[in-house]
Formats: sequence, structure tokens, C-alpha cells
Amino acid sequence: MDTALSDRGQNKREEQKEDNSTKCSDLGIMDLKFNSSRKYISISVPSKSQAMSPHIKSVDDVVVLGMNLSKFNKPTQFFVCVSGVFMFYLIYGYLQELIFSVEGFKPFGWYLTLVQFGFYSVFGLIELQLIQDKRRRIPGKTYMIIAFLTVGTMGLSNTSLGYLNYPTQVIFKCCKLIPVMIGGVFIQGKRYNIADVSAALCMSLGLIWFTLADSTVAPNFNLTGVVLISLALCADAVIGNVQEKAMKLHNGSNSEMVLYSYSIGFVYILLGLTCTSGLSPAVTFCSKHPVQTYGYAFFFSLTGYFGISFVLALIKIFGALLAVTAINASRTYAQWHATGIYPD
Repeated sequence: MDTALSDRGQNKREEQKEDNSTKCSDLGIMDLKFNSSRKYISISVPSKSQAMSPHIKSVDDVVVLGMNLSKFNKPTQFFVCVSGVFMFYLIYGYLQELIFSVEGFKPFGWYLTLVQFGFYSVFGLIELQLIQDKRRRIPGKTYMIIAFLTVGTMGLSNTSLGYLNYPTQVIFKCCKLIPVMIGGVFIQGKRYNIADVSAALCMSLGLIWFTLADSTVAPNFNLTGVVLISLALCADAVIGNVQEKAMKLHNGSNSEMVLYSYSIGFVYILLGLTCTSGLSPAVTFCSKHPVQTYGYAFFFSLTGYFGISFVLALIKIFGALLAVTAINASRTYAQWHATGIYPD
């Protein structure tokens, strides 16, 4: 009897142990599932737009000088942007030649670029204060690269006018389509077919022929100027593609791009001019001719800023190649008008 009771008690204890072990195993399985599900959630990767710019509400908004182009269709966006590029770069080219026509100013091309970058930074800061989202979206390292390339292309381009006349500069810049296409292949991994390459070559040759067709155009091929404008084209081939990639990946605004790239570029140029002792002579000369230098430079920078805003919109919507095409056409058109005023 006692033996039977003890056997029953032992069996009950074993059954309880088995039940407890079963429950523990079930709990362990549930906990493991829960932990695995928690681990799965914790390592889930968001989309690119969320990872890069989680504060972006809409990736389709393209705002130029307070005008939201995303409300229009593609043809209207293209027409507005190209019209803005043509209008402002026409005035830009006229004022650029006007500044360098001041006697004694030609050695100070880098100082003009410094003043221009300063104005661009102020304009960009003002425009950025007028929009709701003021946070920087594009990484600082990217802006440092863009600033360096911008300094190269604009500084070398402005300095080359001390050795070349405007029509000669336009001839070289008409060839910018080809370097931009090469940059697109290496930087963005783009692929162009034979039709695209042929169209770019034909347009470059056509713009050069159009520039030389006017009998009043007398190109001035100075070796130093040719080297400077060639280096500017190399920087141009990279900057447009880097800007396109950064703006599409992070959805940066035009005002943000201008503010950070040109303010960093301003520091670059200021350090360079200070180290080379090129700042003091330029300041002395411009202080003697404030209206012809700083006055013209203000409107020169203002029209350039407006033009760049439309160019950045073209880059963001249609890509760097189409933006460069519009710039080349506008510069050729500007040169056609400028030859009546500056025939040399």
C-alpha cells in the first residue's frame, strides 16, 4: 500500500516535471520567437529616402526662387528653367565682360570670384530663411568636394578672361558637353548610346561654328588662357554630375546647395589669396573704383545666382547633360549679343 502510494506520488512528481519542462520549452520557444522577431525588427533596413533624409516630406518638390515647379508638367518645367537660364546668363555674360573691361582689373579674376562667392552665400542664406525646412540634407563632405570644384571652374573661368576675350571662352565652353558625358559615365554609371554621343558632338561643333560665323568675332588664343579655361572645363565635367547625384540622393534644395558650396568655396579662395598675397592689391584697386568693381560685381553675382538656381533645377529634374546643353546655348546667344558691344 505504502509502496503504491509512493509510486503514485513519484509518478505525479515526474508528470509535473514533464509539464514544467514542456511549459518551459514552450516559453523558451515563444521567447526565442519573440527575441528573433525583435532582432528582425531592429535590423530592418528602411528605404533610401528614409535612411538618407528621414525629414523629407516630398521628394518631388523643386522650388526655384520661391516658385514650386513640381506643380507643372515636364514640358512647362523645361520651358521655365531654360527661359530663366537664357535670360539671366545673357545679363551675366554682359556684366562679366563689362567688369573685365575696366582698365587694370584683369589680374584680379580670383578676387572677383571671392566677391561673387560672398554674394552667392548671402543670397543663399536669405533664400534659405524664407523656406520652412532649413536643415542641411546633403553631407558636409560632399559640399567640401562641390565647393572645391566650384572654386576651380568659376575661378579659372573668371581668370581666363584676363587672357581670352569672351567669344574665345564661349568656343571652349561649347565643348563642355563631351566632358560632362564622360563624367556621367564614371561618376554616376550612366550609359550613352551612339545617338547621344553624336548629338553632343554635332551640337558642340554647331555652336563653335555659330560663334565663328560672325565676321566681327576675333578669337584670342592665349596659351595661359587656354590652359585655364581647359582646367575649368575639367572641373565642370565633374561638378554637374556630383551635384546631380547629391541632389537626387538627398533631395537638397537649390538654396541649400548654393549656400553651403559657395560659403565653403569663399573660405577656400580667401585662404588662397591670403597665402599668395593677392588680396591686398585687389582690395586697393577696387577701393579706387568701387562702382565699376563692387557695384558691377553685385549685379553680376545677382544675375549669376538667379541663373544658377534655374541650372540646379534643370540638373535635379532632367540631369546634368541637359543643363549643360542649355548653358552652352545661352552663352552662345549671349556672345552673339555681346559682339556688338565688345567686338574685340
